[in-house]
Amino acid sequence: MSLTEQLLRGLSPAKPLITHYDDARGTRMELSVATVANWAAKTANWLVEEHDVEPGTEVAVRMPGHWQTAGILLGAWWAGAHVVADPAGAAVVVVPEGAEADARTAVVSLDPMGMDLRGRQAAGTDFVAEVRLFGDAYFGAPVPDGTPALAGLTVAEVLAAADELPAGVRALSTAEWTIPAGVLRAFVSPLKAGGSVVHVSNPDAGALDKHRATERTTHDILG
Repeated sequence: MSLTEQLLRGLSPAKPLITHYDDARGTRMELSVATVANWAAKTANWLVEEHDVEPGTEVAVRMPGHWQTAGILLGAWWAGAHVVADPAGAAVVVVPEGAEADARTAVVSLDPMGMDLRGRQAAGTDFVAEVRLFGDAYFGAPVPDGTPALAGLTVAEVLAAADELPAGVRALSTAEWTIPAGVLRAFVSPLKAGGSVVHVSNPDAGALDKHRATERTTHDILG
């Protein structure tokens, strides 16, 4: 069973999975389990069909904490990809808008509403424009627990390395999603506990208490 299936199994489709604030832009976006799974399935299908990704294939994800990054990570793991930071041997490299890009690079807009680049970046592939064309369900081959999933850690080792948080935790996070430590701490750990993530980009220290109260968070993961 893939890491994605293990992280999402048992969760109600209607339950919020990731809520993303960008305090610098004043934006908020909340996605349910079902919506994130939809993005993940599209990503997995895109990786398999366009980049020949199979269990163990390296995919470099050089992204900040964001709801779009959540879909990318879960999609990569659903396809059995080995998520790494180093782009050298990767089949595809995923970066945010503004980063250096070439023909092997998929560029993500990070638009709060999930809009595509609309031609703003000359090099690389427009991730959102491409991925939205793929299927909403993924029916790939099983991914063994011994498959590399995150910076050399296998599926089983990723789950073992994640922090043990209270069941159903709702975590407020300002931590960077570095690979592997940040992704393990701020994304995998809450999901492993059957919980959800409220991630704050460009955090305004004065607004964090308001976010805690509004979102009814139960745990802090601070950068």
